[in-house]
Amino acid sequence: MTQSEDPSQHEPAPEGVVPSGQSAHQSDWGRASKRALFGTGRAVREVGIVLGTALILSILLRTFVFQLFYVPSESMLQTLQVGDKIVASKITMRLEGIHRGDVVVFHDPGGWLYAPVVQTGWRGTLTKVLTDVGFLPSNSGSDLVKRVVGVGGDEVKCCSPAGQLMVNGHALNESAYTVAPTNQVQFDITVPKDHVFVMGDNRPNSRDSRFHLDVASGTVPLSELQGVVVFKLWPWSSFGTVPAPAVLADARK
Repeated sequence: MTQSEDPSQHEPAPEGVVPSGQSAHQSDWGRASKRALFGTGRAVREVGIVLGTALILSILLRTFVFQLFYVPSESMLQTLQVGDKIVASKITMRLEGIHRGDVVVFHDPGGWLYAPVVQTGWRGTLTKVLTDVGFLPSNSGSDLVKRVVGVGGDEVKCCSPAGQLMVNGHALNESAYTVAPTNQVQFDITVPKDHVFVMGDNRPNSRDSRFHLDVASGTVPLSELQGVVVFKLWPWSSFGTVPAPAVLADARK
């Protein structure tokens, strides 16, 4: 070995030796930073997966199972109060069909409502997105909530000598769920197939099928129905089910 040779230049550096110019503290900090970044990235991915899954499930539930709606008017007093948040079941409608006495939500079949006031700006966009995915109850101004008093083939008439609604020849005592009287409009119609005749429970304050008799006898196509109202969800003071009155359900031919 010559004097110019240095044995340390040919030997591998022992494990754990910190590269020249870098302290042990700096090395540990770097490794910790990498682990923190990796952990943060993993957490972000997991949160994204959870939120994405929740979003997809919400859209599927809204489309096929149920949808939330907001009651804006007094037309369904005393059954539904202004401001109630209600649950309309789509799956109930598809599996069990529509029956007399059901409270239903439906699209305006044409000319029943005034043009809705559309909220603009970022608040309007955010509200629309949250409503579309089912996180907020629908309050679009293009949906109505009423009670079905006649289904396809039913004869619906107003009124009996005592001022009662008549369905298939039965004079109905509706005092348990309506605000009387019912005789604002006189009519005598037969409900077409795949349609329903609807009325608000607050009869003096409901622009329902009675006021649109010139089109399909005031009836609503089943294709416009959004669901059967099964729950009053909010406020808690109103929480409960929305059953179909037996007096209507039993008014068969």
